[in-house]
Amino acid sequence: MSHAVRAGDFLFVTGQMPTRPEDATRCVPGGIEAQTRQVIANLQAVLAGCGAAWQRTVMARIYLRDFARDYAAMNAIWEAAFPPGGLPARTTLGVTGLALDALVEVDLVVAL
Repeated sequence: MSHAVRAGDFLFVTGQMPTRPEDATRCVPGGIEAQTRQVIANLQAVLAGCGAAWQRTVMARIYLRDFARDYAAMNAIWEAAFPPGGLPARTTLGVTGLALDALVEVDLVVAL
């Protein structure tokens, strides 16, 4: 399985789940805040492994299982993960379900 694919000057990162690297079979406990932080950590680990920088994210797609309940909390954590004025373009979608019963999943496009 490939977590990221380079195409020209961009890196396309597959959707990352809120699981710990040592146990990809279940999501971290603690609700949307903990799961959002874990997804960001997982994305940053993929980028580091590819020699890419988090701050060069140009586009993100965020999938939320319960948009109405979780959007504000997820958004606060998401915005805090980037430098001021450095937010990427983003689409946030409400979905009916995610693998492993996750609350959030995120994929990225990153400039190299």
